[in-house]
Amino acid sequence: MTLGELQQRIRDLFGAKDHKRGAEGTFMWFMEEVGELAAALRDPHADPGNLELEFADVLAWLATLANIAGVSLDDAVRRKYGTGCPKCGRSPCACAAAKP
Repeated sequence: MTLGELQQRIRDLFGAKDHKRGAEGTFMWFMEEVGELAAALRDPHADPGNLELEFADVLAWLATLANIAGVSLDDAVRRKYGTGCPKCGRSPCACAAAKP
């Protein structure tokens, strides 16, 4: 499934509810899911299946936010990363200052 297909699937499944909730409420749900993912990543005994589901939840809520904002994730990712690193333009990145 591509990002665009995911975004459409989320729109088909939950679009009416998502737009009714709005960006603010949706962002709060997104942040809750990011917190759950963070907790699962820190847990040395985390069930790999649960970790996978947490990643899926975060991605689904991100797609929801993009839908509400009218942003195509496919286009956004292609525009930012489609030709390589956004700063140096190379792939792999050759920037001297990497984030720790």
